[in-house]
Amino acid sequence: MKIGAVTIGQSPRDDIIPEIREILGPGVEIIEAGALDGLSLVEVKDFYPESTDHTLVTRMKDGTEVKVAEKHIVPRLNNCILELEHQGADILMLLCTGEFPFIESGGILLRPDRIVGNVVKGILDKGRLGVIVPSPGQISAMKKKWGRANLYVVSEAVSPYRGTEKEIFETANKVKNFNVDLIVLDCMGFNKKAKAIFREVTQKPVLLPRTILGRIAREIVEVK
Repeated sequence: MKIGAVTIGQSPRDDIIPEIREILGPGVEIIEAGALDGLSLVEVKDFYPESTDHTLVTRMKDGTEVKVAEKHIVPRLNNCILELEHQGADILMLLCTGEFPFIESGGILLRPDRIVGNVVKGILDKGRLGVIVPSPGQISAMKKKWGRANLYVVSEAVSPYRGTEKEIFETANKVKNFNVDLIVLDCMGFNKKAKAIFREVTQKPVLLPRTILGRIAREIVEVK
């Protein structure tokens, strides 16, 4: 079984794939493609968001954090999908929690935004939801994305790429003060260590998109 992983940054995503591979177990091959593959940091600056653009936060192959405008990334994501399908991927997974209504696949495409969003809807009808994003500039959009009747959204920002452990603890303490019922780390860049910190500080359940994605993928590809 072959899974194609598509990132909005550069592949390989050695910060994400190992934690997903651990969930999938043996017998599953993961192939990767990235929207920024083959580009230098200077070239990527052409994709930087302007004030009216929808901002995405990702990383280069060397771990450098970059911000890009969604409008520049969507066509390149579709090319990545075609490339991985051509390489024989049985299913595809998107390594970003952005919404991306204009990307398409000829087969199964796991979209973290829809998967995690429906998990939250399934377990939290009302109350307080804590949403953690990589950039302060995304907070307003996240409140609109997650907000609904009877659900109060608290959003804070800390970078999963540049943020120190101290900064993650500080952000977790901010969220703790709001006494939320559930926390979503709304970026594929957040890892199990970040989840553990938020869980330890807040004593609240924390959803980590990369592991949710991995478990859904395993459910699909598992043969026994």
